[in-house]
Amino acid sequence: MSAGTDATGTQSEDIRLDGRVAIVTGAGRSLGRAYAIALADAGAAVVVNDVDAESAADAVTEIEGRGGRAIASVAPVGSAETAQQLVDDAVNAFGRLDILVANAGVLRDRVLWKMSDDDFDAVVATHLRGTFTTGRAAAIRMREQGEGGRIIVIGSPAGQFGSFGQTNYAAVKAGLVAMARTWSLELARADITANAVIPIAMSPMTGTIPAYTELYERYLAGEPIPREIRRDKGLGSPEDVAPLIVWLASEKSQSVTGQAIGIGGDRLTLYSHPAVLDVDYADGGWSAAGIDASWQARFAAQAQTSGPPSRTEG
Repeated sequence: MSAGTDATGTQSEDIRLDGRVAIVTGAGRSLGRAYAIALADAGAAVVVNDVDAESAADAVTEIEGRGGRAIASVAPVGSAETAQQLVDDAVNAFGRLDILVANAGVLRDRVLWKMSDDDFDAVVATHLRGTFTTGRAAAIRMREQGEGGRIIVIGSPAGQFGSFGQTNYAAVKAGLVAMARTWSLELARADITANAVIPIAMSPMTGTIPAYTELYERYLAGEPIPREIRRDKGLGSPEDVAPLIVWLASEKSQSVTGQAIGIGGDRLTLYSHPAVLDVDYADGGWSAAGIDASWQARFAAQAQTSGPPSRTEG
């Protein structure tokens, strides 16, 4: 193994995934492509899934050009048939399956009163159902192999804090974190971990956010992301996110499961599980007036706001 430099400036051995086989959905471009390339660079064989055949083929060509192994599997995630095909492709090409990165997603942003059923259903079908079906198929195969495995789902700050105009997207991303936590319980005896990654990175989705449109255009033009953006906003490139995927796919993280871990730019974040902030009691039950009195006296000062934190996270 070769040596690298970790975040503290000390030397550490590169984390390797030799002999492992991974599926990455939505891997033809942007974040998914960066994940697939990083996994292959670490030694894993990769099934590159995407709905766009040309993008998937380009990703495979890049991986092979770097000395890695990959095949393309072109299909939209969502159905059980696609999920099983992805697992079959991994097993037929490389003999096994060890890692699933459920990354595929779409956006259909609208404020609530303008969001159509189709807008909502398209996002649910790809993100939530697509992760469920691929996760189920992967878990079945990993349990049959009896050698453990790694399932990594991709969340979003929208799912952690809410996001104006993204009822569908925020809901599914929150659901994916809960899904990973549930799987961490159900799959523990099989030594299969399940974690959620919360990336913040330059991507076509980021480019749709008005506050970042100009920055994204400068990024596409080849300009470096400013240090204050990388640190204060935790916003970097797709390649900045990929090392977390590699680590979660490795033996080094075998005791890590059921977690939501954020990464972007220079910042690494561990998100809390939902927690009870406070409780109060009323003998015999509560009246509406009693609830109001308790809220004003006890709970109001602890109420949490919606939306991302207004200050830099520590």
